[in-house]
Amino acid sequence: MPVLELKDVDAGYGEVQILWGTTLALQEGKLTSLVGANGAGKTTMLRTTIGLIKPWHGAIFFDGKDVSKLAAHTKAEMGLVLVPEGRQLFGSMSVQENLEMGAAPLRARSLMRQNMERVYNLFPRLKERAQQKASTLSGGEQQMLAVGRGLMGNPIVLLFDELSLGLSPVLVLQMFEILMQLKQTGLTILLVEQNVQMALAASDYCYVLNQGRIEMEGLPQDFIGNEHIRHTYLGL
Repeated sequence: MPVLELKDVDAGYGEVQILWGTTLALQEGKLTSLVGANGAGKTTMLRTTIGLIKPWHGAIFFDGKDVSKLAAHTKAEMGLVLVPEGRQLFGSMSVQENLEMGAAPLRARSLMRQNMERVYNLFPRLKERAQQKASTLSGGEQQMLAVGRGLMGNPIVLLFDELSLGLSPVLVLQMFEILMQLKQTGLTILLVEQNVQMALAASDYCYVLNQGRIEMEGLPQDFIGNEHIRHTYLGL
């Protein structure tokens, strides 16, 4: 049984429909990618999944339970955590304070010290900057902090919205190395990513979202070998 599943989900903003019958499933311990052009509806799908947007139709299941109508904070308490696009850090707070905020879910509080050590081991730069305000960090350091804050929530499933956005090629490689380390721990991951080649290289399974609909799903090699998908949706 998938640990996270969307079944025929419709969603949008106001009267504007963005998602049309979206169906997607994450297998436990696997890294799944969702790729597609800008405006395809990827962020809307993530926001609907975590409860920031209520689905108009269809259902969302997490760990076998129907969580379609649950609020985002309730889903975070259950272990469904998003690392958002644009980082959305508390700029006036220190690195350590931002990480502590990530441990707000009750399920994560007793593990705060353990998870803090884990984050600092993954990102030694954050330990060096522990008392520095988040707003004074470089873009790469802020992305490290955003990922670290997500891990502080002790997630069962961790969702990434544009992990590599705005990063230099060197930092992109570093972030994907961290992603692979997290995958090796058995963490279930959904990656929404503009760097299609890196996403496919890291993934166990992939979906293409086009105009709010799942256009194709399969193994990464299926995407690379499909000329229509390569040129039309992936820009390869």
